Amino acid sequence: MSETKESTGGHPVELRIEPLVLEGVRLIRPVCHGDARGYFLETHHGRKYAERGLDAVFVQDNHSRSARGILRGLHYQLRRPQGKLVMAVRGAIWDVAVDIRRGSPTFGRWVGRELSDANHEQLYIPPGFAHGFCVLSETADVWYKCTEYYDPADDRGVIWSDPDLAIDWPKMDYRISAKDGRQPRLAELTADQLPAYEGRRVPA
Repeated sequence: MSETKESTGGHPVELRIEPLVLEGVRLIRPVCHGDARGYFLETHHGRKYAERGLDAVFVQDNHSRSARGILRGLHYQLRRPQGKLVMAVRGAIWDVAVDIRRGSPTFGRWVGRELSDANHEQLYIPPGFAHGFCVLSETADVWYKCTEYYDPADDRGVIWSDPDLAIDWPKMDYRISAKDGRQPRLAELTADQLPAYEGRRVPA
């Protein structure tokens, strides 16, 4: 895909989907049309996303609201791994994806991005990654699409503060659920507790 010029305010004049440092993770920069009345943008368009290499099929949409300092994660599903398209529709979050696919050349590495209602950016996190975020603003509404249905029996996690991962979380006082606070370190998980690396890009 060719480079496009930026419109006023730093927003692209054409939908952009860019690969990040971990295989399959994508940064999406939708086109935002704004004027004195407000703005409009497409938060997902199947054909346009597929033309730019993101052909994931989504089956469930979720919307969460959290206050400043709330940290959720790191979450994943084992037998039915979820790809996620994440966006902050109100406020700002620090969004993190961790490669926990056994056999992956980037196993244990992470990538983070600030998503906000000012930059309108989205992060696509492929199946097989653990996901988490913390809230930077007074309140944040997070909208995300999933490629698999949520299954409570398949819900798994990794402790957010795992020293081996060394995630560069923003410095603030966090509020974490009891469940998330009890999650194991990545090194404590056995092979059968981790999703498998398929040796190809997801999506292609």
